[in-house]
Amino acid sequence: MSTTLTLKNIPAPVYERLKLSAKANRRSLNSEAIVCLEAMLVPAAVAPAQRLARARALRAGLAPHFSAQDIDAFKREGRA
Repeated sequence: MSTTLTLKNIPAPVYERLKLSAKANRRSLNSEAIVCLEAMLVPAAVAPAQRLARARALRAGLAPHFSAQDIDAFKREGRA
């Protein structure tokens, strides 16, 4: 079911960027606005393997490096 939304007082730079993006993607302004809203508001499905790889990459970049045992000990320490 579709709903109508009217936007008012759109800043000129935002409107121009939307217009240029719509033209570049061969879409109407309405379609481009919907695509932009969906991209920002609807979470993209991320495969568990991708999420795990991202978490490992972030963890590898942390300093100092804590082992899993260190992390478990820190958790237990806070639960005394």
